[in-house]
Amino acid sequence: MKASSATELASRISRALISASNNTKPTRSWSPSLENLLHRLGCRDSLSPQLVAGVIDPFLLNHHSLALGFFNWASQQPSFSHTSLTYQSVLKSLSFSRQFNTIDALLKQVRTHKIWLDASVYRSVIASLIIGKKTHNAFLVFSEVSIEDIGHEICNSLLAALASDGYFDHAQKVFDEMTQRGVPLSTAGFGLFVWRLCGSGELSKILSVVDEVRRGGSEINGSVVALLIIHGLCKASRVSEAFWVLDELRRRDCKPDFMAYRIVAEGFRCDGNVVDREKVLKMKRKLGVAPRSGDYREFILGLISERRISEAKDLGEVIVSGNFPIEDDVLNVLIGSVSAIDPGSAMMFFKFMVGKARFPTLLTLSNLCRNLSKHSNSDELLEVFQVLSSGDYFKDVETYNVMVSFLCKAGMVKEGYGVLPEMKKKGISPDLTTYNSLIEACCREDLLRPAKRLWDEMFANGCRGNLKTYNILIQKFSEVGPVDEALRLFQHMLGREVTPDAMTYTILLEGLCQEIKLQAALEVFDECVEQDLMLAQSVLGTFILSLCKAGLYPAASGLLCRLSFNVARSDSHVVLLKCLADAKEIPVAIEHIKWIRQASPSLLQTISNELASVSSSPTPEPISQLLQTI
Repeated sequence: MKASSATELASRISRALISASNNTKPTRSWSPSLENLLHRLGCRDSLSPQLVAGVIDPFLLNHHSLALGFFNWASQQPSFSHTSLTYQSVLKSLSFSRQFNTIDALLKQVRTHKIWLDASVYRSVIASLIIGKKTHNAFLVFSEVSIEDIGHEICNSLLAALASDGYFDHAQKVFDEMTQRGVPLSTAGFGLFVWRLCGSGELSKILSVVDEVRRGGSEINGSVVALLIIHGLCKASRVSEAFWVLDELRRRDCKPDFMAYRIVAEGFRCDGNVVDREKVLKMKRKLGVAPRSGDYREFILGLISERRISEAKDLGEVIVSGNFPIEDDVLNVLIGSVSAIDPGSAMMFFKFMVGKARFPTLLTLSNLCRNLSKHSNSDELLEVFQVLSSGDYFKDVETYNVMVSFLCKAGMVKEGYGVLPEMKKKGISPDLTTYNSLIEACCREDLLRPAKRLWDEMFANGCRGNLKTYNILIQKFSEVGPVDEALRLFQHMLGREVTPDAMTYTILLEGLCQEIKLQAALEVFDECVEQDLMLAQSVLGTFILSLCKAGLYPAASGLLCRLSFNVARSDSHVVLLKCLADAKEIPVAIEHIKWIRQASPSLLQTISNELASVSSSPTPEPISQLLQTI
């Protein structure tokens, strides 16, 4: 087969799989129907390792379920055997999506069958395992491969990850192999390794690894490494040793800067050792150098890109607590990322930034507020907005919407509502996002009158509601009543040419059934059918359930009987028959079965098969009776 035709065939197969998988549950997942599709396409006739690999890479790399399903399907075909090409393609896809258990199983197959894999595959797997915090697994994979094939970047990432995640013995092995094989060490890789070594390692050991790296010619930032060593020793309550090692580091071209000296001075201050503290401060004035913010910027951003948030936080705290220079982009990244693990520390960075008359980006503010909300830090959230308001940070509707949104999500509806007068005072008109946040919060707290006032105000200000607005209110009125109000809103949205979705129909039909508004419910569903047949199919099952819950069994049966088979599929009939069986409404069920037999014998067979597979029904005897009737 020519290369061009092989690529075209691989593309055609992948497109067919992706298109068909849009109808699977969940979407883009492998199912028996996709195997039938491959048989219809005649894939068996042209199946080869090159074709399987070509389908997966590049076309299914971002669809791991399809990639693995196709890989497994190929292995079941007569006379087909996987090769390094097919294993490499599927492992690459699984690495992108971090399917670690499957990766482990496939690597076992690779070892068993002694299949050679390209080094790039191992690099991809190790990198994926590191990002997924499967550091020990990453080390095991590393141990199987030549270090020269892995490359210095992955080696340094693994060294840093092992040291950071507490696998220090493994980190030591990686470090030893890197130095023995002449693999260059980076400031991040070696820095985190020696930082953690300072927790319990002898000073002689610490200095010996510094000497070893210096002899190897690795380009590390000496001042950054010196700071990490000093910080690690002082954090382990080894302040006197940190004091002694200052000169030793300077002699090794790891010149401590002002921050390193300050850490030692603060350590002595906490210990009440005034004499040694003064000695350190004198050394700082005589020997110290100003920290280069650019070096620390690069190091901190590198840590965060490697997801070493805790270490980035510690270093950021050293800089901020000493009032040393730090760029805005670094503070923004620290605030946003650190808030996920330590909101208190993130607030410290935020206050430092605002104290310098500088302000976070809107993205940083959103990340900070989201994480404060997750940790239920409502007081800090309010403090953030008060501080920013005093600094005139909120100047347009976009920034105000962030404040309103997160106040509402935190349950502070009164405070969120109170933002509206402030906006109007500045001549800023609330938009649809503002109103949706407030209306949703009011409905969540059962504040229906304020929600209605906001609705009226919104339209009075020329701000038309969208699908989200209508769904919020329709859901609330469907739940608590009166459902007539929800129906009025539904008719209003149709008049405004706002297209309902599955959620609109589902919640409204459920509310109408609960209040036994049968005719209105049937008219709403007819509107759904007229709007979109596929949408009606997705809504019908829940509508049947709602009718049955309300005891409207004949109506449910009658609805299915009058609908065409391209709307009322087998699953909807199964839902009805199960409900009838559970409610012991056997006569209604039998009449429904008779109608199906007359209308479509093939459909009856499908329904029979689906009912037979039901094994968890609370009343299996009635279902057995139905099957006998069928």
